[in-house]
Amino acid sequence: MKPSIWKWSTRTVVTIGIGAALYGATSWIGIPIGTDTQLRPSIALLAIFGALFGPVVGFIAGFLGHVINDFITSGTVWWGWALGSGIAAAFMGLIYLAKGFNPQDGEIRKTHIVQFIVYGVIGIFAALAFSYLFDIFVMGEPGDKVIVQAVAAGLANTAVFIILGVPAVWAYAKRNRNDANLTIDADS
Repeated sequence: MKPSIWKWSTRTVVTIGIGAALYGATSWIGIPIGTDTQLRPSIALLAIFGALFGPVVGFIAGFLGHVINDFITSGTVWWGWALGSGIAAAFMGLIYLAKGFNPQDGEIRKTHIVQFIVYGVIGIFAALAFSYLFDIFVMGEPGDKVIVQAVAAGLANTAVFIILGVPAVWAYAKRNRNDANLTIDADS
């Protein structure tokens, strides 16, 4: 049985720390696709942590990881984009709440994959819409500049999520299926 998303333990805190550190340390790795925009494989980490540990862990790890990355790369935190990373991870983590979804026990169905993709894509674009509006209304950035970044980032993040994140969660669940592991027969 999966723990509640609201039940906090040492494992929860450690998971958030590891997720934030991994996301923060790997977010600078990417292929430039526009001004201040990259195709970043680290987006797959948001999918993995969200799906395996839930939307709350996903949100906090994504948010803190983005803050860490901003400090490492520029020394300035772009709070709207940091919150956007948390929002995207939280949406990806909604699959954790789906009935019958338990990758730790190898329980994943095709309907879960479809749900995961829908949650993730909606989350990516909701996060970017939030970040876009935050940059315009709070940070005073010009809308024409930010819209190009948001669209490019949305398409890139969706591609990484579908190509790397979803298969990683599926493979993890399939690896943990009871009938996929070797056992020792008592008769041998």
